[in-house]
Amino acid sequence: MSAEVEEFDAIIVGARIAGCATAIALAQRGLRVLAVDSARFGSDTLSTHLLWPTTVAEVQALGALPAVSATGAPRMPIAEATLDDIGWRTVYSAVAGIDYALCVRRTHLDRILVDTATAAGADLRDRCTATGLVERAGRIAGVIFTDGDDNTHEVHAPIVVGADGRRSFVAERVGVRTPTLAAPSGRACYYAYWKDHRTDLRHIASQWRTGRLLGTAFPCDGGGLLSLLQPPADLAPDFRGRRAHDAYLAGIESLPGLARRLDGCEMVSTVRSCTGIESYFRRSSGPGWALPGDSGHFKDPVTAQGIRDGLRYGRLLGEAIAPVLGARDGVDLDALDRATATWAADRERGCIEVYQWTNFLAAGSEPSPLEYELYMQAQQRPDFAHTLSDIYNRVRPPSAMMPMNTLLGAVTHALRNPDHPSREVVDDLRFQQRRMVGEWRERRRFLRPTDGRLPRSVSSQK
Repeated sequence: MSAEVEEFDAIIVGARIAGCATAIALAQRGLRVLAVDSARFGSDTLSTHLLWPTTVAEVQALGALPAVSATGAPRMPIAEATLDDIGWRTVYSAVAGIDYALCVRRTHLDRILVDTATAAGADLRDRCTATGLVERAGRIAGVIFTDGDDNTHEVHAPIVVGADGRRSFVAERVGVRTPTLAAPSGRACYYAYWKDHRTDLRHIASQWRTGRLLGTAFPCDGGGLLSLLQPPADLAPDFRGRRAHDAYLAGIESLPGLARRLDGCEMVSTVRSCTGIESYFRRSSGPGWALPGDSGHFKDPVTAQGIRDGLRYGRLLGEAIAPVLGARDGVDLDALDRATATWAADRERGCIEVYQWTNFLAAGSEPSPLEYELYMQAQQRPDFAHTLSDIYNRVRPPSAMMPMNTLLGAVTHALRNPDHPSREVVDDLRFQQRRMVGEWRERRRFLRPTDGRLPRSVSSQK
């Protein structure tokens, strides 16, 4: 072990989305920040990497938007979604002056965030693997890590931020890997890159659904396109090993709209997969530690919210603890813990409804009669289509999708539709009512104050 123990104001384990956002927010305020990551900077990672306008606004807030724009990723001011042959197209509400989405490869986005954090004054070190946490008087007070040359280092700080993903080492060591709220996904996720020759469509972010299958097309940097396929999880065996390529292409052909979008495009990568997905919240703060990003909260990629929440709550964590860490009369450890606890509670309140909505879309079920009617309303009413894009964009809550007048109208039209037997419509209405009541109860249990104790473990099966 290195004989010298380095001292910092904050240590961050994990230097990707959330870790860099926290590091930037702290370093911009003059604090001494160390961030370590086991991977090489600029390496790839599994990700949907779609940036909604609200996500692009977070990139802008960190000062990284000029570099992200320079990647050449096309601006996508148009969103569209199609269920069978019922489609709607709309624009986004602007967030901090941003009214377009972007899709940027993680090899580029992560490198830009590292460079932004370094330029702000943070000390970022790659190929460094955390192997232990330093404990002092019941608090986390530092990290032990090995570097790329197998040298061991010990570093100390009043706060350790675990931004190290779903398999978080920090979460494991502080005893919170078991979620306080969790729901298994009903979908798997497969994606590949394509060379996009459809220059007339590179301003549109698109989604298609047919039966239980969902697919997307997001034009990205380098003249490419990212196409995700999310089949129901029970079809995952069809994608194993060498079968993944053929199953992925077969899935695209089963979505006629996506097949037409990719017609003339060339697939230029292997198929990457994410299976066994579970959405969750973990306890995300404690004495001397906090967990932004996927280490503390993760949602199925079907709504593409992970980068937004990683950037936003990483930044907000840095902004919340910076005044305490930079206090002239020294760090008040109790005040630091209160700041991280308040930040964690704010994230739970800010994400719980989107988490529940994501779980519903990730169920992998057949579209219901009421869903068809909602798509019909979005097709016929531009204002309602805009509401749907605002939900993805986090401008409006998911509850805005089905206010009472919209729900009653959807039920009335569904009952008149000869393609939907009345019994199916009634059963669907009862299911939706049970789901909404169940989600309300889940929110009440989950957001109930715990007086500093560990939240009760809650399992959600949807």
